[in-house]
Amino acid sequence: MTTLTKIGVAAALVVSGLTVAPTAQAAAPELSPGLLTAMRTAFGLTESQALARIEREHAATRKAPEARAAAGRSFGGSWFDQDQGVLVVGVTDRAAAERVEATGAQARLVSRTAAELDRVKDRVDDLSRAGRVPAAVTSWHPDPRSGAVVVDVQPGVQTAEVARFLAEARELGPVEVNTEGVTAPVPFAAGTVGGDPYYTGNVRCSIGFSVHGGYVTAGHCGGTGAQVYGWDRSWQGQFAGSSFPGNDYAWVRTGGGWWNVPVVLGWGTVPDALVRGSWEAPVGTSVCRSGSTTRWHCGVIQSRNETIHYAQGDVHQMAGTSVCAEGGDSGGSFITGDQAQGVTSGGYGNCSSGGRTWFQPINEILSVYGLRLLTA
Repeated sequence: MTTLTKIGVAAALVVSGLTVAPTAQAAAPELSPGLLTAMRTAFGLTESQALARIEREHAATRKAPEARAAAGRSFGGSWFDQDQGVLVVGVTDRAAAERVEATGAQARLVSRTAAELDRVKDRVDDLSRAGRVPAAVTSWHPDPRSGAVVVDVQPGVQTAEVARFLAEARELGPVEVNTEGVTAPVPFAAGTVGGDPYYTGNVRCSIGFSVHGGYVTAGHCGGTGAQVYGWDRSWQGQFAGSSFPGNDYAWVRTGGGWWNVPVVLGWGTVPDALVRGSWEAPVGTSVCRSGSTTRWHCGVIQSRNETIHYAQGDVHQMAGTSVCAEGGDSGGSFITGDQAQGVTSGGYGNCSSGGRTWFQPINEILSVYGLRLLTA
């Protein structure tokens, strides 16, 4: 059983019997202990099925860049087929399909390229900037499988305003409407309560991933210069950069004797996970989230490059998931296997009845601020 201790002053993490001190760099097993148990619980798999899925997702994640390059301008998006356990790459011509299949990925002919769908999505973003997206519309994202931009609309709110917006959106390109399970999203920050992991003002949020010099988290948790206090209320650092809305990311430069380790807390549900990189997992792959309110939960990546229509303003280039979350989970870690995926932004629902949650992809945050992910 993994021992969970706070990441703070004079603390160390014991990960499956391996003590990670501030300056220690210890080797870790290729597969984090407890990951199979977590996968079995989240997806109802046997141990052998869970192991097979992890291996196939790992292979698909690493194959994706090569397969995309092979598709060239014909690239129509990619996704992980959960039933077949393979990476599928959409292409708009047969020559590209042959090049893609030569990489070991499966090719599928689609009606539009990813670039075409992205342009339609960007035009809907422009409608939102002009104030022409009603509150009943919660998000929109390109879907390579349908060859359209999917617009999520709350059910039972089919007003004349919504109808006008959808008519205008359809003039921009292919648009499909989804109302199943849609609720208005909200950022997952929370008022101050006792517990983990950090506080700024009267807001509690969650640490995302350690970087050299600090950690990344959600932008709506605090503005640049805001002071941050750890789980024990001692001074932890300050927001060195923050962006929300538009984006939902930030990074905290730590001080006051705090240090950073490449670990995501498993909260006793699974052993703490070591972070070894940030390969971007395709749509359809499994992902788990760690946060200070609801702790550890898993699901599937459902979308990429999605725009979220929060009341505070739009947030772009998000990834949508089937993972639940609640207030206070904001900023927390999304991880697939041992690869960092992003930080929790917001969503709808809860971890009793279920819901949907979005994360801000990690590699964009690292690039914007010139940060280096801390890895095991």
